[in-house]
Amino acid sequence: MSEDAQDVVLIVEDDPSILMVLSAYLSGEGYRVLQAENGEQAFEILASKPHLDMMITDFRLPGGISGVQIAEPAVKLRPELKVIFISGYPQEIRETDSPITRSAPILAKPFDLDVLQEIMQDMLS
Repeated sequence: MSEDAQDVVLIVEDDPSILMVLSAYLSGEGYRVLQAENGEQAFEILASKPHLDMMITDFRLPGGISGVQIAEPAVKLRPELKVIFISGYPQEIRETDSPITRSAPILAKPFDLDVLQEIMQDMLS
């Protein structure tokens, strides 16, 4: 990938204001942002988009599906996909005991957008 190519980030977040802030911030930082408000939309994007570099997902989502339940099959299909979890309840993510939660960063809401950006840069470099 050339230096000026954009990294593609899928944000899965059911809170419209958080989704808007994250999308605007990351777009401003040069990322190509895709948005999903729930698991169903996330799976549709994962099924239809050939290239994704990273997924940032909330843990608690509507419809009874968690961010971990989206991330696990996503990483099986795309082993190179980087995942960051965001949650107001970070301990719940750790308690799932999913292998992905032992390696993926977990940011507790509210978090500093610059901290998110630093983590993303480290993971994508």
